[in-house]
Amino acid sequence: MSDAVPSNEPTPTRSEVPAKAFSPEDETAMRESLKRCSAATVEAAVQFRRTRDPGLLPTIVLGVIERFVESELRPKLREGDDDLRLVEDLGVDSLTMMEIVMLVEEVLQMQTNNDELRNLRTVGDVKTFIDCKVRGLPLPKPTRFLPVEQVAAIMPIQPPFLFINEAQIGSAGAQGKYKITGQEFFLQGHFKDNPVLPASIMLEALGQLAVLFLLEGSQAEPGKRVDSSRILFTSCEGVRCHRICRPGDTLSLSVRPRRVKMPLATFEGSIRVGQEKAAVAEEITLTFAYVDETVGEVGQREDVAGLAARPRDVAGGQPPLAAASVAAS
Repeated sequence: MSDAVPSNEPTPTRSEVPAKAFSPEDETAMRESLKRCSAATVEAAVQFRRTRDPGLLPTIVLGVIERFVESELRPKLREGDDDLRLVEDLGVDSLTMMEIVMLVEEVLQMQTNNDELRNLRTVGDVKTFIDCKVRGLPLPKPTRFLPVEQVAAIMPIQPPFLFINEAQIGSAGAQGKYKITGQEFFLQGHFKDNPVLPASIMLEALGQLAVLFLLEGSQAEPGKRVDSSRILFTSCEGVRCHRICRPGDTLSLSVRPRRVKMPLATFEGSIRVGQEKAAVAEEITLTFAYVDETVGEVGQREDVAGLAARPRDVAGGQPPLAAASVAAS
């Protein structure tokens, strides 16, 4: 997977790594190694060793991860959500991650190094990493974790109208979190004695995450960057709300780019609370523009990663930057 955003899903192709001889003895040994994995995982691994078909990789990778997570967490994995975090959502610690990687290496006959594993935060990261290694493709940029201080330093939209508490930005999309505290100003009248997060604010949060992806995750033209003051909301299509969200709920936000070509960027977005679907937007479209990036700006943007370590009053004092909100209300 490259850092450029494709307009459609890539078609699986055969691995560029030639298939090695797979003897009956090899198959017996591999079945023994995978004996605690599902039958589907074992058969996919056998077929992969015979054919080197990358289309079998997701089944193998998910099956191996499932083998090492607690039984009560396995239903989460089976839902096929690539945004699941290995540590926070699946309880995979560093030693367990090494066990997973060692078994994958044995089954797929591949090699990795520890430096490559440090940036694997989600199930999607692992799947993409393994797919690129097997195909001999360059590895994508690692997923970056942005705490609220860093999000606020980057975004043109500021508190009290910033609805992202943390975010993860990768080449394929972005994920974020927002906890409804109950202190939001708009909940005072929405509704009387019955605070409910407006659907328009849910869409606003997804739009803000799309803005963050454009600023930090998209591939700009050489020598240019996305102008944060010229990102504006255009349209939202295919919106469906599935769940009422109230104070105390934590929204898990996800956006994936479908088309990014100046002046338009279209995303698909979703929100869940726990494992419950809360809202879906089939298309969120923003308009944006590039601006020339000076040498000084390049250095400033590289230094922003250190902002999280410095104290910052993100709740008050600073006026919002002069950019329009992406509110979908």
